[in-house]
Amino acid sequence: MEQKFIPKSLVASQESGKVTWQSPSNIALVKYWGKKNPQLPENTSISFTLSNCHTTTTLTYRKRKEIGPTFDFEVFLEGKVQEDFKPKIQTFFERVERYLPFIRDYSFMIETENSFPHSSGIASSASGMSAIALCLMSIEKEMNNDLSEEYFYQKASFLSRLGSGSACRSVKGNLVVWGAHQNIENSSDFYGVPYLGKVAPFFENYQDTILLIDKGEKQVSSTVGHNLMHGHPFAAQRFEQAQENIDRIKGIFERSDIDQFIALVESEALTLHAMMMTSQPYFILMKSNTLEVINRVWEYRRSTGSKLCFTLDAGANVHLLYPEHEKETVRTFISSKLASYCKDKSFIHDCVGPGAKQL
Repeated sequence: MEQKFIPKSLVASQESGKVTWQSPSNIALVKYWGKKNPQLPENTSISFTLSNCHTTTTLTYRKRKEIGPTFDFEVFLEGKVQEDFKPKIQTFFERVERYLPFIRDYSFMIETENSFPHSSGIASSASGMSAIALCLMSIEKEMNNDLSEEYFYQKASFLSRLGSGSACRSVKGNLVVWGAHQNIENSSDFYGVPYLGKVAPFFENYQDTILLIDKGEKQVSSTVGHNLMHGHPFAAQRFEQAQENIDRIKGIFERSDIDQFIALVESEALTLHAMMMTSQPYFILMKSNTLEVINRVWEYRRSTGSKLCFTLDAGANVHLLYPEHEKETVRTFISSKLASYCKDKSFIHDCVGPGAKQL
């Protein structure tokens, strides 16, 4: 599979240039937790691509006078040099060099900014790494105009995965599948693919408000958490459950079965955190206010008949999912009853979006 992304011939013909991409974050509905080398998922996942939470990255490149033994790049976040970002970019460049052999020929300036506050507890790796991968693919496109659109985005997703697994789901929208599944046509462990099954219109404009419960750095990184699935006592059962839930959510989308959607999405979120709490060593990323919000959501749903539900990433923040026709009432509930559980009463309103775009 990887061979298709290695260029047969590619000459670094451009002396210099600049390219900018805006790439969104995403929120998984069926989660993946646990991966194999190189950055391959143990189970299939499916996600909503978001719209308002995104990273904008400008990649400026110039031919090097002398090609040295190391990559030549600088990283800036909102105009400030970010030395602590460099090791991750270095690792990414090492992984993708065989697919982008020109990267050692250039000096790069990577300027990036997020639409959400840095260190807000929203994972920026998915949006950030996919934006860099798309910029690099634009440079390859300059060298080879024969690249098809399908190949361009497929390879961008493939490269994104080598920077951050979930980044491969941020290239396209609005529903993306990552991981091979026997009942999802063209699904692959190597890149994300748009979900092409029947989806009731009800789900096409879904809303996501992110409650920023905790803005600090996670006590356990996602990479460490994924690795703890090796030898986990419930790993095999979890991977099987996720594959079954992919089949279930296919039917849910087709039937517009909102009650089953709620049950599956919330179960997936809690299962993700159950895996963390039962690994060795075990850890808890939820905070007390995470639990308070969950209980408030359940109480609100019981008392009003609302279709509001929650999901969680590998962190303390809560993603509140709800249909567009409930936007006004749910947002009033969030402002009046849930904002007090957020750090500095911070939350971000978002919705399902179409994927990355070149600026």
